[in-house]
Amino acid sequence: MIDSHCHLADDAFANDLDAVVARARTAGLERLCVILEGGNQAEAAQAERLQRLWPEVRFAVGVHPHQAHEFAADPDRAVSVVLEQVGTTPSARAIGEIGLDYHYDFSPRDVQQAVFRGQVRLARELHKPVVIHTREADDDTLRILREEGGGEVRGVLHCFTGTLALAEAGLELGFSISIAGIITFPKAAALRETVRRVPLDRVLTETDSPFLAPVPHRGKRNEPAFVGRVVETLAELFGVDRSEMARRTAANFHTLFRP
Repeated sequence: MIDSHCHLADDAFANDLDAVVARARTAGLERLCVILEGGNQAEAAQAERLQRLWPEVRFAVGVHPHQAHEFAADPDRAVSVVLEQVGTTPSARAIGEIGLDYHYDFSPRDVQQAVFRGQVRLARELHKPVVIHTREADDDTLRILREEGGGEVRGVLHCFTGTLALAEAGLELGFSISIAGIITFPKAAALRETVRRVPLDRVLTETDSPFLAPVPHRGKRNEPAFVGRVVETLAELFGVDRSEMARRTAANFHTLFRP
């Protein structure tokens, strides 16, 4: 199994990172993709520690829309920060998470768009996939991906909770759909029905830990070892056994991120 999106460089794991990694490996995970906030030195330091603990771990580096306001005076600086960090992170395989968030609007929307646009352009130049965060901003997210991706940028719509229309648009762009613990929630019937219509060769699994722990761990800190619950739920949805689902979603990850 693979957790294609987690935040193990977050402070939430600073005190027991060794144990979290051990539990993930015991649970059968072969590797993780850890998201790093571009320019965050504390996360970069924990990423180095994590790499020593588990050399197979891979990383994505990007400026999240919540932090885009830090680059309001010069959106191009966000690109420079990410480019520099990717260059000093040998296991970096993607640009992300990046995108737009109009729910919280922690950053002005025009700034979010400028920072996002620049990072998609960077991904295209570096021939790397992107990890996309979109919340209440689907039309603008898709528009920028089309305009700046030029049909060349691939990636993943992470922690997917969107509509069938969003899933279909992402698939048309060549993107994968990553499923997190929300798929296990009792009230997620509509999401499960949408995911059922995604081609299996475009499905990834993730935890988005420390957030969104799946049933039966809701209310606890999420961690990569819990991705098995996502795999189990997807196996039930697609009518395959758990080991087959784990194998196929891992293969999808390797195809996209080329680890």
